[in-house]
Amino acid sequence: MKIGLYFGTFNPIHIGHLIIANHMAEHSDLDEIWMVVTPHNPHKKKSSLLDDYHRLHMVHLATEEYSHIKPSDIEFKLPQPNYTVHTLAHLQEKYPKYEFSLIMGEDNLNSLHKWKNYEVILQNHDIYVYPRLNSGEMDEQFVNHPKIHRIGAPVIELSSTFIRKNIKNGKNIIPILPPKVWKYIEHNLFYTK
Repeated sequence: MKIGLYFGTFNPIHIGHLIIANHMAEHSDLDEIWMVVTPHNPHKKKSSLLDDYHRLHMVHLATEEYSHIKPSDIEFKLPQPNYTVHTLAHLQEKYPKYEFSLIMGEDNLNSLHKWKNYEVILQNHDIYVYPRLNSGEMDEQFVNHPKIHRIGAPVIELSSTFIRKNIKNGKNIIPILPPKVWKYIEHNLFYTK
């Protein structure tokens, strides 16, 4: 079974994440997409993050009607700060019959060379890349790389930062969140301060 790993803080998960995940499930050779909730991205400030389990619960709420998209808390159990190369090694050990691939935007692909042991990742795992606006020039070494698969997914320019800012400012963001996620955020008064 081929599993596509879609990493994110999902703070909160929004329809853009679901559109990309569903597109990968429907238009690639991946059998399932696992939404891997990252407890703390080494490149992001931690202060703006909701509690790990609130974010995981929102991913559960958002994906429960998608049979090929699953939430994953695999990184919650790994030492922090964690790196993708360690998560992949852990998953391969835990699920030896599965083949794990990464899902990322073109903007992340352009910074892949800065990732810890990125050569090991590329040697052992495929990467499925979706388009982003303003992602810049692609690094030459990745242009025709056999492990990198460009998937013509819809371009979604929507960010969790935009959503948090608009909730704080009292704007209506209901159309860009899965309904159950919006209810959970509203009930808990998340992102209002």
